[in-house]
Amino acid sequence: MERLGTDGGCEQGCPIKKTALIIEGKWTTLVIRELLAGKQRYSHLQRALEGISPKVLSARLRMLEEKKLISRTVFATVPVTTEYALTELGLKLQPVLLAMAEFGEQWQQQS
Repeated sequence: MERLGTDGGCEQGCPIKKTALIIEGKWTTLVIRELLAGKQRYSHLQRALEGISPKVLSARLRMLEEKKLISRTVFATVPVTTEYALTELGLKLQPVLLAMAEFGEQWQQQS
């Protein structure tokens, strides 16, 4: 693993920075959190993520699919049904989200 710089930042090519670039967007970690439970339809994700616009949800799903973190399956139904699931690579984000949840709980208790 590449070392953290002395200023707390990462040197160029830092894996922490690369991961942060994927999960930094508003809603991205929450989309991943929902998919950790298993395959989800678009409509379920929109209901579960109260306040997210369809445009933002579509953009986040598209970005995660481009990064090969989720897969999308389209069913030829009327209307069309779309199902999303984390890929093997996407599932590797689970410990990251669990660590974030643990930190958030500890921080909340100290506030």
